[in-house]
Amino acid sequence: MLDVRRLYMLKTVAARGSIAAAAQALGLSAGAVSQQLSALRRDVAVDLLRPDGRTVALTEAGRVLLEHADRILAAVQEAESAVAAVKGTVGTTVTLAALPSTVARIVAPALNELGSQHPQLTVTCLVTDQAQLRELTLGAVDVVLGQRYHHLPDTPTRGIAVSPLLDDPLLVVTAVGVGQADERPVALRELATHSLAVPPATTDCGQAILHACHQAGFTPTTHYITADIAAQLTLARAGLATALVPRTAIDPATPGIRTAPIKDHPILRLLFAATRHTETENPTTTAVIAALRTAARHHIAATCAYDSASDTPNERATPVPLPAHGRALPGQAPHPVDDPDAW
Repeated sequence: MLDVRRLYMLKTVAARGSIAAAAQALGLSAGAVSQQLSALRRDVAVDLLRPDGRTVALTEAGRVLLEHADRILAAVQEAESAVAAVKGTVGTTVTLAALPSTVARIVAPALNELGSQHPQLTVTCLVTDQAQLRELTLGAVDVVLGQRYHHLPDTPTRGIAVSPLLDDPLLVVTAVGVGQADERPVALRELATHSLAVPPATTDCGQAILHACHQAGFTPTTHYITADIAAQLTLARAGLATALVPRTAIDPATPGIRTAPIKDHPILRLLFAATRHTETENPTTTAVIAALRTAARHHIAATCAYDSASDTPNERATPVPLPAHGRALPGQAPHPVDDPDAW
């Protein structure tokens, strides 16, 4: 009988491209992974991997076995969720992958709530904006707090359940006393003469900014390229650049900066929570998503209250309908999502 753990190792090696990379992801030695894969090869009596330069690739037999392994591992995940649902209790460990820009106003409050409501639960938080959904499909993380920009192509991932949290607009950030005299909404085309601090074009945010600028009829002048939002805000505060930063990443009490919404070509990102799809909801991941959802609601309320108190025209964070866990987003196919490409 095939060993499920060995099948998972085969899947990890295929995704990571090498035994060394798979071993690092699994927290094992390369020798241990090689030994288990050799045992799997003996089980099926055919080669599953072949050298491919400095990496390894699946043989035809390996590809066939991996297709079945995906279904087997999904069934194991389904069984685990079903048993957890019968127990009806939140577990003791979970791993959350979250965007750096969401830590202060979404992740930290959610972790505090989880600690209060479920003290037995230990949350490992991986703060990253790289390949989050791939890590989810590989089982390296259990919940993802991710993003999708509304005006970029939507290519969901197979077998992933998505729960929308909130729409988060990018705001124009400048130094106090630079440019406009008030905090009126800004036409994006007004930034054609500005030096911008933006993320690299290889990032989701960088692509969204470039796309919006092109829609507005200009190519942005980008003298400062960094994905570090703190650096973007520092450059803006110093009067060296104009930044376009998600609202959730900005402390409204930050001194020395002024923020304003974009009025003609708004750049909106949807923040969402994602888990691997199962027919039965897992109480642990459901608790994490509930905490993220509560934190998102509190952020919306705090933002609206701040806008009212400061009497500024800043665009308010826009709440979106919060469907039941795992429902498809507006315009998508019904849950679960079947498109093979990642967002």
